[in-house]
Formats: sequence, structure tokens, C-alpha cells
Amino acid sequence: MSSVTSLDGRPPTVEPPSRPRRRGRGRRVAVAVAVVVAAGAGLAAVNGAGLLDGRADPAGASAALPPATATVTRETLKDTKEADGELGYGPVTTAVSRRPGTITWLPAAGATVSRGRSLYRVDAEPVLLLYGDTPAYRDLRVGTEGPDVESLERNLGKLGYDGFTVDDEYTWDTAEAVMRWQDDRGLDQTGVVELGRVVFAPGRVRVESLGTEEGRPVAPGQEVLTYTGTSKVVTVRMDAEDQRLAKKGAEVEVTLPDGRTTDGKVTEVATVVVPGEGQNAEPETRVEALVRIGDADATRGLDRAAVDVTFTASQRADVLTVPVAALVALREGGFGVEVVENGSTRYVGVETGLFAGGRVEVSGDGLTEGMTVGMPR
Repeated sequence: MSSVTSLDGRPPTVEPPSRPRRRGRGRRVAVAVAVVVAAGAGLAAVNGAGLLDGRADPAGASAALPPATATVTRETLKDTKEADGELGYGPVTTAVSRRPGTITWLPAAGATVSRGRSLYRVDAEPVLLLYGDTPAYRDLRVGTEGPDVESLERNLGKLGYDGFTVDDEYTWDTAEAVMRWQDDRGLDQTGVVELGRVVFAPGRVRVESLGTEEGRPVAPGQEVLTYTGTSKVVTVRMDAEDQRLAKKGAEVEVTLPDGRTTDGKVTEVATVVVPGEGQNAEPETRVEALVRIGDADATRGLDRAAVDVTFTASQRADVLTVPVAALVALREGGFGVEVVENGSTRYVGVETGLFAGGRVEVSGDGLTEGMTVGMPR
């Protein structure tokens, strides 16, 4: 095993690192950095000569044993951070009327609407839900081209209407299919899908709230209702500097209100600007992540709830670790640990790796699992 001696035969001088205070959950990386900085300061303070030559300290390494000890353990070390999340159905979208008239039917809050079904009715005529990423923003008729045309044709095909090619061109064949669809929905067979007849959404929707009532007049631009997706997701807002944690596809752990945990995966990450609180407060830039729950049954009976989400930035499997506070700054440079054996101590130089959870990955000549190391004052 490696040991540390000075040129004059005396044991080396060590500077214990500062013991960082816990600053709240999610500050594990900050703790590690604080220890490194403190240890570096110790190096500057003891700037002198000394060598790690692998020999035992001739003086017994220490006149007294350390006041406390810890054990070198082998484990998987994870750099994690916890963040507050809200279980719900994800972002809320507002559906506004694009046509004047009177609201004659509305779904109930919490209802689910699927492709081809009525989202609401104006003047007894349906406003229909179709699937697509491009919002409806114009009349669709023969000669129109664009991604909204392709979305319309794809929906017509899924609803059983054919005779046209699904592409971005609205042809006469498309118009004939539209007229058959209009006839089945009790609409005038014009072959034109006028603005306000359909609402495009990524998939099935769940009605979140109603912005008006049946029998009320409605004008273009007026809110009719709001909707979300139908799958439960967790929304997490984090500081902008934590974007390294919230990566699309990242695996996370979600802790539910009753203490149970379930796996999740980040499906979307976006940067949002949050208005400042209070007069003249500056807005904040935050990272918003959506997390899909892996086990849908785990959230059964929970529509909305506050949850904790644990992100893992990196991890090291099957490595030797010691408490961060066990590190000492060596006069020769770098870090070491004080190994306690047979009533005496000696210093072993170590290479450090990942810092997480108050522990640090270490490796060194002769350092093994189960060894006892000192905890400096």
C-alpha cells in the first residue's frame, strides 16, 4: 500500500477540507465543489515539500487516532437532483371560436374527445376535432397546398374516406371526399373546409374547463374551452442552469404523495419565461420538462398532485467511495485519505472521480473495500 513521508522523515502535513453545510436538496454537486475549493485552499496554505513513495510513516503516521472513522465502500454512485413537479395532464391549450354564432352544445369538463368527434357546436353545427400539428388558420379548398392539407387528408383516410392521395395538395379528389364527409356530418356539401370547422390537436384531448355556456353568443377569437392531452404527465420547472439534467429521453424517478416511487421518462423539454413576482420584478427564464409516467396504474385515482422528481445527471457503477469529508489535501499535491490500521494511521494518495450524495469516488494504490479511513476534525 502507498504511504506518504516527507523529505525529513516526519509525517506529512495535511489540511482537512472545510465541511460544507447542506444547502437543501439537490445541492450535492455544489457540496462536492465546495470541498474541492476548500481543499485547494489548504494546498496553498501548506505549500512545501513532500513525496508519496509507498513507505509507511516511520513515526507511526499520527500521535493520535482520528476522532471519527468511516468505511471504504463499493457502490453505484449517482449524481442526482430532486425537483418539485406537478402531476396532471400536461400543457393546457385554449380553443377559440373562429366563427360568429351561438354556442348550442358543449362537452362536460373532463370529457375525452377523439378524432372526427364534435369538440363543441355553434348554431347546431359541429366544430370537429382532427389530429395534426399545424393549427387550422384558413379555408381549405381545391388548389390549396400545405401541411394543413396533408393533415386533413390523413384524417379523412383514418375516418374511412378515400379516393385521393395523401399529400400536401388539395385536389378535386380531396374535395369529393370532403363532400362525403360533410354529408355524413349533416353539413352543406361544399367541398370546402371553412376556417372554424375543424380544430387540429396532436391526439385525443381531455376537456379541462369551459369558457362559456350553452346559449351564449360567441365571436371570433372568443375562448370556448380549454383542453389537454389524455395521458397523465408530470410538469417540472427548473432553473435554466439545470438543463443538463432535463434531457429528452432521460430516465427519472417520481415520488408520489403517498411515498411510492415509479419510473418516468422526459418526453419534452422547453425554455419558458416566467413573469416575476411583485412590482418591477424581472421575469425568469426556466426550463420546463414533461415526464411521462411509466406505470399508468401507479397514478390511478390521482388527477392532480404535487410530486418529487429525481433526475440523474451521471452515475458510476461498482466504484470505491468514501465520505467527502474524509478527503485531506496533501502537501505533495492532490488528495489522500488517512487509513486506520492496527492502532495507527498512514496516508494514501487517491484519485477522485464523481462527487454525489456526500460521497466521492476514489481509487488509489492498495485502497480496498472495507478499509477504515479517518474523518478529520
